[in-house]
Amino acid sequence: MELLRSYLSRVRIPEPTNRIYKQECCVSFETPKSKGGLFVDMNSFLAFGKDYVGWNYEKTGNPVYLHIKETIKPVSEDRPSKKPTLLAIGIEGGFDNNEPEYEVSYEIVILPDYVTLPFPSVELPEKVRLAVDAVIMAAGAERKEQISAWTADKKLVSKHAMDLKQLDNGVIVPPSGWKCEKCDKTENLWLNLTDGSILCGRSNWDGSGGNNHAVNHYNVTGYPLAVKLGTITADLEAADVYSYDEDESVVDPLLAQHLLHFGIDFSSLQKTEMTTAERELDQNTNFDWNRIQESGQEVEPLFGPGYTGLVNLGNSCYLAATMQVVFSTRGFYTRYYLNQNLKMAFDNALADPTVDLNMQLAKLAHGLLSGKYSLPATKKDDVGDMTNSTLTAKQEGIPPRMFKSVIAASHPEFSTMRQQDALEFFLHFIDQVERINVGNPNFDPSRSFKFGIEERLQCPSGRVAYNKRHDYILSLSIPLHKATNKKELEEFQKLRAEKDAEGKELSADEIVRPRVLLKDCLDCFSAPEEVHDFYSTALDARTTAVKTAGLTSFPDYLVLHMRKFVMEEGWVPKKLGTINVALISLPVYLTWY
Repeated sequence: MELLRSYLSRVRIPEPTNRIYKQECCVSFETPKSKGGLFVDMNSFLAFGKDYVGWNYEKTGNPVYLHIKETIKPVSEDRPSKKPTLLAIGIEGGFDNNEPEYEVSYEIVILPDYVTLPFPSVELPEKVRLAVDAVIMAAGAERKEQISAWTADKKLVSKHAMDLKQLDNGVIVPPSGWKCEKCDKTENLWLNLTDGSILCGRSNWDGSGGNNHAVNHYNVTGYPLAVKLGTITADLEAADVYSYDEDESVVDPLLAQHLLHFGIDFSSLQKTEMTTAERELDQNTNFDWNRIQESGQEVEPLFGPGYTGLVNLGNSCYLAATMQVVFSTRGFYTRYYLNQNLKMAFDNALADPTVDLNMQLAKLAHGLLSGKYSLPATKKDDVGDMTNSTLTAKQEGIPPRMFKSVIAASHPEFSTMRQQDALEFFLHFIDQVERINVGNPNFDPSRSFKFGIEERLQCPSGRVAYNKRHDYILSLSIPLHKATNKKELEEFQKLRAEKDAEGKELSADEIVRPRVLLKDCLDCFSAPEEVHDFYSTALDARTTAVKTAGLTSFPDYLVLHMRKFVMEEGWVPKKLGTINVALISLPVYLTWY
């Protein structure tokens, strides 16, 4: 206590305007859940992992830290799961996505000898107690910048619920043994609240679900409300009620009365199926990407150096894809991983390393390439009715929150939560990297993407003008008229016309896409182009010039932008469909982005 009192001048009580970091280390991806916990500097309110807090002490001399440690709570097997009250992920009342519960502990640590004092404790000086309480109660800077949780709109009361006309047809629904009246389906069954018919639900895109008998019944009868059998319990608010007329899940305040009409005592029923909202949420969080990747093959997860995943922050897929590619190149690998250790980056960083781009690039490089965070984590996967489970090796990945915050701070689009274009982000990122390395061009990794372009303009007089510039991407048009599978495309157009006439949809196996050689795309770039209304100083008149373009230098990695939009008649932009651009043998190695 005497040692702590001697350092009271180095302890600050945070003000409302202070940024308090308490969920992630500033120079690594350590968190309170990590083995060593997290240390919050009680003067700067920056957080550090156990292996890095000593660096901060050496740099700043700040000795007093709040040590935050989160450990998994032991869970009893017969403990009832908490009922979600909101269709959301990661917020109070929402689904916990099978995440374990953690118990938080705090203690005061004094460096350099790591002297520890318990917290809370009445023996602590009042200033320390007030400062620590303020840190614990404050919303962390990471929280203030985090992505909004995915939340669905609240269900509304159906316009049909209050005056629903139920048929007095003597139908009594048994408490179990349900089956679709039109087929053999025994799951995903819906009870129509007008006539008591039990029919299967819609067919899903992957072939699962029902055979559309319930919605077909509505199309014939117009009876609008149905409740999903298997979701009816004593808590009627959790039952899945759907309005076909309103085309959405709704609330039926008179559901108990409507069920009683068909002899259903809801108080004794148990939940056996997921609701539509739960299934939608499950598909959003646990989508099996193998179904649309690698030709549907089972893919084995990889672990180790260079195989670290990036956590999607809600709208950051464009950022994750770009950074994974960028750090696979030799320039960025060497600059920010081999030649830029974390200690050097931290020592050279600003007072607040969270806003230093060089520091955050080094942090991201070590997070992605070291393999420290690419370890198999065993998680529980829900199956079926969520009562059975399997254990699967998955990767936690690292969340690039601090990097996203600093790289997007000066950009009006990337600092928002909207979806963004990966190519635009790549150009913004390269520009920022070039700026921070302007005084050290020999170590600038953005140079590995840089190349020269020369445009040549020739007017009818024979005079020539040259325009030279540097760029980081080569934008190419796609000449569809040079597709190598024209015969197949013509047959496909006939098949599509026949299907349209019959009102049928094409299957995935029937779709034929244009195949264009990369060489033809490159030829379009260098092909002569007429420039109309060109003013020639030699002729002192407006005329038509001929423009050609070529490369004056070649980068280590050539980033190709395939133009997916073309201008139709009337300057109307049209997006091209999926096109297969075939790589050909070139005397250079092309890294695709």
